[in-house]
Amino acid sequence: MNRSRLRKIFFLSFLLISSSLMIDSPDALEIRRTILPNGLTLLHVERHSLPIITATLLVKASPLDESPEKAGLANLTAELLTEGTEKRKAVDISEEIEFIGASFGVSVDSDYTMLSLSVLKKDVEKGVEIVSDILLNPLFPAEEIKRKKELIKGSLRQSEEEPSFIGEKAFKKAVFGDLPYGRIASGGMETIDRITRDDIKGFHSAFYTPNNAILSVVGDINDSEIKTLTEKFLSSWRPAEVKKSHPVHRTAGNKGIIFIKRDLAQANIIIGHEGIRRGDSDYYAVSVMNYILGGGGFSSRLMQSVRDEMGLAYDIHSFFTPNKEAGLFQVGVQTKNESAKAVISEVLRQIEKMRGGYVSDQELEDAKTYLTGSFPRRLETNRKTSDFLVALEFYGLGLDYIEKYPMYIKSVTKEEVRRVAMEYLDPGKLVIVIVGTRL
Repeated sequence: MNRSRLRKIFFLSFLLISSSLMIDSPDALEIRRTILPNGLTLLHVERHSLPIITATLLVKASPLDESPEKAGLANLTAELLTEGTEKRKAVDISEEIEFIGASFGVSVDSDYTMLSLSVLKKDVEKGVEIVSDILLNPLFPAEEIKRKKELIKGSLRQSEEEPSFIGEKAFKKAVFGDLPYGRIASGGMETIDRITRDDIKGFHSAFYTPNNAILSVVGDINDSEIKTLTEKFLSSWRPAEVKKSHPVHRTAGNKGIIFIKRDLAQANIIIGHEGIRRGDSDYYAVSVMNYILGGGGFSSRLMQSVRDEMGLAYDIHSFFTPNKEAGLFQVGVQTKNESAKAVISEVLRQIEKMRGGYVSDQELEDAKTYLTGSFPRRLETNRKTSDFLVALEFYGLGLDYIEKYPMYIKSVTKEEVRRVAMEYLDPGKLVIVIVGTRL
Protein backbone atom coordinates (compact mmCIF):
# COMPACT_ATOMS: atom_id res chain seq x y z
CA MET A 1 0.00 0.00 0.00
CA ASN A 2 1.51 3.37 -1.01
CA ARG A 3 2.01 6.31 1.35
CA SER A 4 -0.72 8.49 -0.14
CA ARG A 5 -3.31 5.77 0.41
CA LEU A 6 -2.08 5.23 3.98
CA ARG A 7 -2.35 8.96 4.67
CA LYS A 8 -5.89 9.02 3.26
CA ILE A 9 -7.00 6.07 5.38
CA PHE A 10 -5.36 7.56 8.47
CA PHE A 11 -7.05 10.92 7.84
CA LEU A 12 -10.50 9.36 7.45
CA SER A 13 -9.97 7.25 10.57
CA PHE A 14 -9.02 10.38 12.49
CA LEU A 15 -12.15 12.18 11.30
CA LEU A 16 -14.39 9.23 12.12
CA ILE A 17 -12.97 9.01 15.65
CA SER A 18 -13.33 12.75 16.06
CA SER A 19 -16.93 12.68 14.91
CA SER A 20 -17.74 9.88 17.36
CA LEU A 21 -16.80 12.22 20.20
CA MET A 22 -19.11 15.01 19.07
CA ILE A 23 -22.61 15.03 20.45
CA ASP A 24 -25.23 17.17 18.76
CA SER A 25 -28.40 18.04 20.64
CA PRO A 26 -31.27 15.97 19.22
CA ASP A 27 -33.40 19.12 19.27
CA ALA A 28 -30.99 20.72 16.78
CA LEU A 29 -31.67 18.12 14.09
CA GLU A 30 -33.52 19.37 11.05
CA ILE A 31 -34.74 16.32 9.15
CA ARG A 32 -35.85 16.83 5.56
CA ARG A 33 -37.99 14.10 4.00
CA THR A 34 -38.51 13.71 0.25
CA ILE A 35 -40.04 11.05 -1.97
CA LEU A 36 -37.99 10.82 -5.17
CA PRO A 37 -39.69 10.28 -8.57
CA ASN A 38 -38.80 6.55 -8.49
CA GLY A 39 -40.48 6.11 -5.09
CA LEU A 40 -37.34 6.11 -2.93
CA THR A 41 -37.86 7.80 0.44
CA LEU A 42 -34.99 10.19 1.22
CA LEU A 43 -34.17 11.59 4.67
CA HIS A 44 -31.46 14.22 5.03
CA VAL A 45 -29.69 15.93 7.92
CA GLU A 46 -26.92 18.48 7.31
CA ARG A 47 -23.89 18.48 9.61
CA HIS A 48 -20.97 20.57 8.43
CA SER A 49 -18.64 20.15 11.42
CA LEU A 50 -16.51 17.59 9.56
CA PRO A 51 -16.08 16.80 5.83
CA ILE A 52 -17.70 13.37 6.16
CA ILE A 53 -20.90 12.02 4.64
CA THR A 54 -22.69 8.95 5.96
CA ALA A 55 -25.51 7.19 4.15
CA THR A 56 -27.75 4.29 5.09
CA LEU A 57 -30.01 2.47 2.65
CA LEU A 58 -32.69 0.30 4.24
CA VAL A 59 -34.23 -2.22 1.86
CA LYS A 60 -37.39 -3.95 3.02
CA ALA A 61 -35.99 -7.37 2.20
CA SER A 62 -35.58 -9.85 5.04
CA PRO A 63 -36.15 -13.43 6.20
CA LEU A 64 -39.86 -12.51 6.29
CA ASP A 65 -39.73 -12.58 2.48
CA GLU A 66 -38.20 -16.03 2.01
CA SER A 67 -39.67 -19.53 2.18
CA PRO A 68 -38.71 -21.84 5.08
CA GLU A 69 -37.29 -24.30 2.56
CA LYS A 70 -34.78 -21.69 1.38
CA ALA A 71 -34.10 -19.91 4.65
CA GLY A 72 -31.00 -17.73 4.35
CA LEU A 73 -31.93 -16.37 0.91
CA ALA A 74 -32.15 -12.74 2.10
CA ASN A 75 -28.81 -13.00 3.85
CA LEU A 76 -27.06 -14.76 0.96
CA THR A 77 -28.35 -12.17 -1.52
CA ALA A 78 -26.98 -9.35 0.65
CA GLU A 79 -23.65 -11.10 1.18
CA LEU A 80 -23.18 -11.44 -2.58
CA LEU A 81 -23.81 -7.80 -3.50
CA THR A 82 -20.11 -6.94 -3.24
CA GLU A 83 -18.94 -10.07 -5.07
CA GLY A 84 -19.00 -8.58 -8.56
CA THR A 85 -21.03 -6.35 -10.87
CA GLU A 86 -21.28 -5.95 -14.61
CA LYS A 87 -18.12 -3.80 -14.67
CA ARG A 88 -16.33 -4.64 -11.40
CA LYS A 89 -14.95 -7.82 -9.92
CA ALA A 90 -15.11 -8.36 -6.16
CA VAL A 91 -11.45 -7.38 -5.77
CA ASP A 92 -12.06 -4.17 -7.75
CA ILE A 93 -14.87 -3.18 -5.41
CA SER A 94 -12.75 -3.79 -2.35
CA GLU A 95 -9.73 -1.92 -3.72
CA GLU A 96 -11.72 1.09 -4.94
CA ILE A 97 -13.47 1.51 -1.59
CA GLU A 98 -10.15 1.17 0.21
CA PHE A 99 -8.43 3.62 -2.12
CA ILE A 100 -10.78 6.47 -1.23
CA GLY A 101 -10.65 5.55 2.45
CA ALA A 102 -14.36 4.85 2.60
CA SER A 103 -16.18 2.21 4.63
CA PHE A 104 -19.04 0.12 3.28
CA GLY A 105 -21.05 -2.67 4.83
CA VAL A 106 -24.15 -4.80 4.30
CA SER A 107 -26.17 -6.47 7.05
CA VAL A 108 -29.45 -8.36 7.33
CA ASP A 109 -31.83 -7.88 10.24
CA SER A 110 -35.02 -9.75 11.10
CA ASP A 111 -37.03 -7.04 9.32
CA TYR A 112 -34.76 -5.52 6.67
CA THR A 113 -31.41 -5.32 4.87
CA MET A 114 -29.12 -2.31 5.39
CA LEU A 115 -26.32 -0.94 3.21
CA SER A 116 -24.03 1.58 4.93
CA LEU A 117 -21.48 4.01 3.47
CA SER A 118 -19.14 6.53 5.12
CA VAL A 119 -16.94 8.65 2.86
CA LEU A 120 -15.03 11.92 2.76
CA LYS A 121 -16.92 14.75 1.08
CA LYS A 122 -14.31 15.11 -1.65
CA ASP A 123 -14.82 11.45 -2.60
CA VAL A 124 -18.58 11.27 -2.19
CA GLU A 125 -19.32 11.08 -5.92
CA LYS A 126 -16.96 8.15 -6.35
CA GLY A 127 -18.37 6.45 -3.25
CA VAL A 128 -21.96 6.80 -4.44
CA GLU A 129 -21.02 5.59 -7.91
CA ILE A 130 -19.48 2.41 -6.46
CA VAL A 131 -22.41 1.71 -4.16
CA SER A 132 -25.01 2.36 -6.86
CA ASP A 133 -23.18 -0.13 -9.08
CA ILE A 134 -23.23 -2.70 -6.26
CA LEU A 135 -26.92 -2.07 -5.64
CA LEU A 136 -28.21 -1.95 -9.20
CA ASN A 137 -25.90 -4.27 -11.15
CA PRO A 138 -24.85 -7.31 -9.07
CA LEU A 139 -23.89 -10.32 -11.18
CA PHE A 140 -24.10 -13.03 -8.51
CA PRO A 141 -21.36 -15.14 -10.16
CA ALA A 142 -21.83 -18.88 -9.74
CA GLU A 143 -18.34 -19.41 -8.33
CA GLU A 144 -18.89 -16.66 -5.74
CA ILE A 145 -22.23 -18.15 -4.73
CA LYS A 146 -20.56 -21.49 -4.09
CA ARG A 147 -17.73 -19.86 -2.14
CA LYS A 148 -20.06 -17.72 -0.05
CA LYS A 149 -22.27 -20.68 0.79
CA GLU A 150 -19.26 -22.59 2.12
CA LEU A 151 -18.17 -19.60 4.20
CA ILE A 152 -21.62 -19.22 5.74
CA LYS A 153 -21.89 -22.94 6.48
CA GLY A 154 -18.42 -22.88 8.03
CA SER A 155 -19.47 -20.00 10.25
CA LEU A 156 -22.61 -21.90 11.24
CA ARG A 157 -20.58 -24.97 12.21
CA GLN A 158 -18.34 -22.79 14.34
CA SER A 159 -21.32 -21.06 15.97
CA GLU A 160 -22.84 -24.41 16.90
CA GLU A 161 -19.96 -24.80 19.36
CA GLU A 162 -20.95 -21.61 21.21
CA PRO A 163 -23.41 -22.11 24.12
CA SER A 164 -24.98 -18.67 23.66
CA PHE A 165 -25.74 -19.36 19.98
CA ILE A 166 -27.16 -22.81 20.76
CA GLY A 167 -29.42 -21.40 23.44
CA GLU A 168 -30.60 -18.43 21.40
CA LYS A 169 -31.39 -20.62 18.41
CA ALA A 170 -33.46 -23.04 20.50
CA PHE A 171 -35.20 -20.20 22.33
CA LYS A 172 -36.32 -18.35 19.20
CA LYS A 173 -37.56 -21.55 17.59
CA ALA A 174 -39.54 -22.44 20.70
CA VAL A 175 -41.13 -18.99 20.99
CA PHE A 176 -41.93 -18.26 17.35
CA GLY A 177 -42.60 -21.71 15.94
CA ASP A 178 -42.46 -21.56 12.13
CA LEU A 179 -42.42 -17.76 11.87
CA PRO A 180 -39.24 -16.44 10.19
CA TYR A 181 -38.40 -14.72 13.49
CA GLY A 182 -37.90 -18.21 14.85
CA ARG A 183 -34.81 -18.90 12.75
CA ILE A 184 -31.44 -17.27 12.31
CA ALA A 185 -30.97 -14.95 9.34
CA SER A 186 -28.17 -16.98 7.78
CA GLY A 187 -30.38 -20.06 7.42
CA GLY A 188 -29.39 -23.68 7.94
CA MET A 189 -27.02 -26.13 6.26
CA GLU A 190 -29.73 -27.79 4.16
CA THR A 191 -31.67 -24.66 3.28
CA ILE A 192 -28.56 -22.81 2.11
CA ASP A 193 -27.72 -25.65 -0.27
CA ARG A 194 -31.20 -25.44 -1.82
CA ILE A 195 -30.79 -21.81 -2.84
CA THR A 196 -30.03 -21.36 -6.54
CA ARG A 197 -28.65 -18.45 -8.53
CA ASP A 198 -32.11 -17.90 -10.00
CA ASP A 199 -33.52 -17.65 -6.46
CA ILE A 200 -30.97 -14.95 -5.62
CA LYS A 201 -31.55 -13.00 -8.82
CA GLY A 202 -35.31 -13.25 -8.34
CA PHE A 203 -35.12 -12.08 -4.73
CA HIS A 204 -32.99 -9.10 -5.70
CA SER A 205 -35.32 -8.14 -8.54
CA ALA A 206 -38.43 -8.51 -6.38
CA PHE A 207 -37.36 -6.60 -3.29
CA TYR A 208 -34.40 -4.35 -4.14
CA THR A 209 -36.56 -1.64 -5.64
CA PRO A 210 -36.57 2.11 -4.81
CA ASN A 211 -40.22 2.10 -3.74
CA ASN A 212 -39.28 -0.62 -1.23
CA ALA A 213 -36.36 1.29 0.26
CA ILE A 214 -35.43 4.19 2.53
CA LEU A 215 -32.24 6.26 2.13
CA SER A 216 -30.83 8.54 4.82
CA VAL A 217 -27.90 10.90 4.25
CA VAL A 218 -26.18 12.72 7.13
CA GLY A 219 -23.20 15.04 7.04
CA ASP A 220 -21.44 17.70 5.01
CA ILE A 221 -23.81 17.81 2.06
CA ASN A 222 -26.75 20.03 1.09
CA ASP A 223 -30.03 19.33 -0.69
CA SER A 224 -28.76 20.47 -4.08
CA GLU A 225 -25.73 18.20 -3.90
CA ILE A 226 -27.87 15.21 -2.90
CA LYS A 227 -30.26 15.90 -5.75
CA THR A 228 -27.37 15.92 -8.22
CA LEU A 229 -26.01 12.62 -6.90
CA THR A 230 -29.36 10.80 -6.81
CA GLU A 231 -30.28 11.98 -10.31
CA LYS A 232 -26.91 10.89 -11.68
CA PHE A 233 -26.61 7.50 -10.01
CA LEU A 234 -30.09 6.39 -8.89
CA SER A 235 -32.45 7.71 -11.56
CA SER A 236 -32.07 4.46 -13.52
CA TRP A 237 -33.26 2.49 -10.46
CA ARG A 238 -36.81 1.70 -11.51
CA PRO A 239 -39.77 1.03 -9.19
CA ALA A 240 -41.72 -2.21 -9.35
CA GLU A 241 -44.69 -3.83 -7.68
CA VAL A 242 -43.55 -5.44 -4.44
CA LYS A 243 -45.43 -8.55 -3.39
CA LYS A 244 -44.88 -9.04 0.32
CA SER A 245 -45.23 -12.50 1.79
CA HIS A 246 -45.36 -11.74 5.50
CA PRO A 247 -46.97 -14.73 7.23
CA VAL A 248 -50.23 -14.15 9.06
CA HIS A 249 -50.74 -17.62 10.48
CA ARG A 250 -48.17 -19.81 12.14
CA THR A 251 -47.65 -22.97 14.12
CA ALA A 252 -47.76 -22.14 17.82
CA GLY A 253 -44.45 -22.13 19.66
CA ASN A 254 -43.61 -24.30 22.65
CA LYS A 255 -43.44 -23.41 26.33
CA GLY A 256 -41.75 -25.03 29.30
CA ILE A 257 -38.17 -26.16 29.83
CA ILE A 258 -35.71 -27.06 27.06
CA PHE A 259 -32.49 -28.63 28.30
CA ILE A 260 -29.48 -28.93 25.99
CA LYS A 261 -26.69 -30.98 27.50
CA ARG A 262 -23.19 -29.57 27.06
CA ASP A 263 -20.04 -30.04 29.13
CA LEU A 264 -19.75 -26.48 30.43
CA ALA A 265 -18.47 -24.87 33.61
CA GLN A 266 -21.47 -22.54 33.62
CA ALA A 267 -25.05 -23.03 32.53
CA ASN A 268 -26.35 -20.59 29.91
CA ILE A 269 -29.97 -19.73 30.66
CA ILE A 270 -32.59 -17.88 28.62
CA ILE A 271 -36.09 -17.27 30.00
CA GLY A 272 -38.83 -15.50 28.07
CA HIS A 273 -41.66 -15.52 25.55
CA GLU A 274 -43.16 -13.42 22.77
CA GLY A 275 -42.93 -9.69 23.46
CA ILE A 276 -44.15 -6.48 21.85
CA ARG A 277 -44.14 -5.03 18.34
CA ARG A 278 -42.24 -1.79 17.79
CA GLY A 279 -45.35 0.02 16.63
CA ASP A 280 -47.36 -0.83 19.75
CA SER A 281 -48.37 2.20 21.85
CA ASP A 282 -47.32 0.32 25.00
CA TYR A 283 -43.69 0.29 23.86
CA TYR A 284 -42.71 3.21 26.13
CA ALA A 285 -44.35 1.86 29.28
CA VAL A 286 -42.75 -1.52 28.55
CA SER A 287 -39.35 0.19 28.20
CA VAL A 288 -39.72 1.75 31.65
CA MET A 289 -40.96 -1.51 33.17
CA ASN A 290 -38.12 -3.52 31.68
CA TYR A 291 -35.50 -1.03 32.88
CA ILE A 292 -36.69 -1.64 36.43
CA LEU A 293 -36.91 -5.41 36.00
CA GLY A 294 -33.62 -6.21 34.29
CA GLY A 295 -32.64 -3.60 31.73
CA GLY A 296 -31.19 -1.04 34.13
CA GLY A 297 -27.79 -2.61 34.75
CA PHE A 298 -26.70 -2.55 38.38
CA SER A 299 -29.86 -0.72 39.42
CA SER A 300 -32.28 -3.35 38.09
CA ARG A 301 -34.17 -5.71 40.36
CA LEU A 302 -32.70 -8.82 38.74
CA MET A 303 -29.14 -7.56 39.12
CA GLN A 304 -29.66 -6.55 42.73
CA SER A 305 -31.23 -9.87 43.71
CA VAL A 306 -29.33 -12.47 41.63
CA ARG A 307 -25.92 -10.79 41.65
CA ASP A 308 -25.72 -8.54 44.70
CA GLU A 309 -27.82 -10.44 47.23
CA MET A 310 -27.49 -14.06 46.10
CA GLY A 311 -24.06 -13.84 44.44
CA LEU A 312 -25.06 -16.36 41.76
CA ALA A 313 -24.15 -14.48 38.57
CA TYR A 314 -21.80 -11.79 37.37
CA ASP A 315 -24.41 -10.35 35.03
CA ILE A 316 -28.12 -10.80 34.39
CA HIS A 317 -30.28 -8.73 32.10
CA SER A 318 -33.71 -8.60 30.51
CA PHE A 319 -34.76 -6.95 27.29
CA PHE A 320 -37.54 -6.66 24.73
CA THR A 321 -36.72 -7.02 21.03
CA PRO A 322 -39.53 -5.11 19.27
CA ASN A 323 -39.65 -6.31 15.67
CA LYS A 324 -42.13 -5.09 13.07
CA GLU A 325 -44.43 -8.11 13.09
CA ALA A 326 -43.76 -9.73 16.47
CA GLY A 327 -41.47 -9.03 19.41
CA LEU A 328 -39.48 -10.99 21.95
CA PHE A 329 -38.97 -10.77 25.72
CA GLN A 330 -36.07 -12.55 27.33
CA VAL A 331 -33.88 -12.76 30.41
CA GLY A 332 -30.30 -13.93 29.93
CA VAL A 333 -27.89 -15.17 32.59
CA GLN A 334 -24.93 -17.48 33.13
CA THR A 335 -24.38 -19.25 36.43
CA LYS A 336 -22.79 -22.38 37.88
CA ASN A 337 -24.66 -25.52 36.87
CA GLU A 338 -25.56 -26.28 40.48
CA SER A 339 -27.06 -22.77 40.85
CA ALA A 340 -29.27 -22.91 37.74
CA LYS A 341 -32.48 -23.89 39.53
CA ALA A 342 -32.03 -21.22 42.19
CA VAL A 343 -31.42 -18.52 39.58
CA ILE A 344 -34.45 -19.59 37.51
CA SER A 345 -36.63 -19.57 40.62
CA GLU A 346 -35.47 -16.05 41.49
CA VAL A 347 -36.14 -14.77 37.96
CA LEU A 348 -39.66 -16.20 38.12
CA ARG A 349 -40.14 -14.61 41.55
CA GLN A 350 -39.05 -11.20 40.27
CA ILE A 351 -41.40 -11.48 37.28
CA GLU A 352 -44.31 -12.25 39.60
CA LYS A 353 -43.28 -9.39 41.87
CA MET A 354 -43.28 -6.99 38.92
CA ARG A 355 -46.75 -8.17 37.94
CA GLY A 356 -48.14 -8.18 41.47
CA GLY A 357 -47.30 -4.73 42.82
CA TYR A 358 -46.43 -1.15 42.02
CA VAL A 359 -42.87 -0.01 41.47
CA SER A 360 -41.53 2.62 43.85
CA ASP A 361 -41.41 6.32 43.07
CA GLN A 362 -37.61 6.15 43.06
CA GLU A 363 -37.52 3.21 40.64
CA LEU A 364 -39.88 5.00 38.30
CA GLU A 365 -37.93 8.24 38.42
CA ASP A 366 -34.57 6.50 37.91
CA ALA A 367 -35.89 4.64 34.87
CA LYS A 368 -37.30 7.79 33.28
CA THR A 369 -34.12 9.76 33.98
CA TYR A 370 -31.92 7.13 32.37
CA LEU A 371 -34.10 6.51 29.32
CA THR A 372 -34.52 10.20 28.51
CA GLY A 373 -30.95 11.11 29.43
CA SER A 374 -29.36 8.36 27.32
CA PHE A 375 -31.54 9.03 24.29
CA PRO A 376 -29.19 11.65 22.73
CA ARG A 377 -26.47 8.98 22.46
CA ARG A 378 -28.51 7.37 19.70
CA LEU A 379 -27.78 10.46 17.58
CA GLU A 380 -24.28 11.46 18.67
CA THR A 381 -22.49 10.50 15.43
CA ASN A 382 -23.35 10.64 11.74
CA ARG A 383 -23.50 6.86 11.58
CA LYS A 384 -25.87 6.52 14.53
CA THR A 385 -28.06 9.32 13.21
CA SER A 386 -28.19 7.87 9.71
CA ASP A 387 -29.19 4.43 10.99
CA PHE A 388 -31.70 5.97 13.40
CA LEU A 389 -33.42 7.92 10.62
CA VAL A 390 -34.14 4.89 8.44
CA ALA A 391 -35.53 3.04 11.47
CA LEU A 392 -37.68 6.09 12.25
CA GLU A 393 -39.21 5.90 8.78
CA PHE A 394 -39.43 2.11 8.63
CA TYR A 395 -41.40 1.81 11.88
CA GLY A 396 -43.55 4.86 11.08
CA LEU A 397 -42.56 6.78 14.20
CA GLY A 398 -42.78 10.24 12.63
CA LEU A 399 -40.20 12.98 12.09
CA ASP A 400 -41.19 14.59 15.40
CA TYR A 401 -40.28 11.41 17.32
CA ILE A 402 -37.02 12.91 18.59
CA GLU A 403 -38.91 15.73 20.30
CA LYS A 404 -41.75 13.49 21.49
CA TYR A 405 -39.74 10.55 22.89
CA PRO A 406 -38.90 12.25 26.23
CA MET A 407 -42.58 13.16 26.63
CA TYR A 408 -43.63 9.56 25.94
CA ILE A 409 -41.29 8.27 28.65
CA LYS A 410 -42.01 10.99 31.21
CA SER A 411 -45.76 10.42 30.95
CA VAL A 412 -45.52 6.75 32.03
CA THR A 413 -47.18 6.15 35.42
CA LYS A 414 -46.81 3.44 38.05
CA GLU A 415 -50.26 2.18 37.08
CA GLU A 416 -49.15 1.78 33.46
CA VAL A 417 -45.99 -0.04 34.51
CA ARG A 418 -48.04 -2.56 36.45
CA ARG A 419 -50.56 -2.89 33.63
CA VAL A 420 -47.93 -3.67 30.98
CA ALA A 421 -46.17 -6.03 33.40
CA MET A 422 -49.41 -7.97 33.73
CA GLU A 423 -49.91 -7.98 29.95
CA TYR A 424 -46.39 -8.53 28.62
CA LEU A 425 -44.90 -10.75 31.35
CA ASP A 426 -46.78 -14.06 31.33
CA PRO A 427 -45.45 -16.87 33.58
CA GLY A 428 -47.81 -19.30 31.86
CA LYS A 429 -46.10 -18.84 28.48
CA LEU A 430 -42.45 -18.83 29.54
CA VAL A 431 -39.85 -20.78 27.62
CA ILE A 432 -36.81 -21.72 29.71
CA VAL A 433 -33.71 -22.82 27.80
CA ILE A 434 -30.77 -24.25 29.73
CA VAL A 435 -27.49 -25.13 28.02
CA GLY A 436 -25.30 -26.91 30.58
CA THR A 437 -24.23 -30.15 32.20
CA ARG A 438 -27.42 -30.94 34.09
CA LEU A 439 -31.03 -29.88 34.53
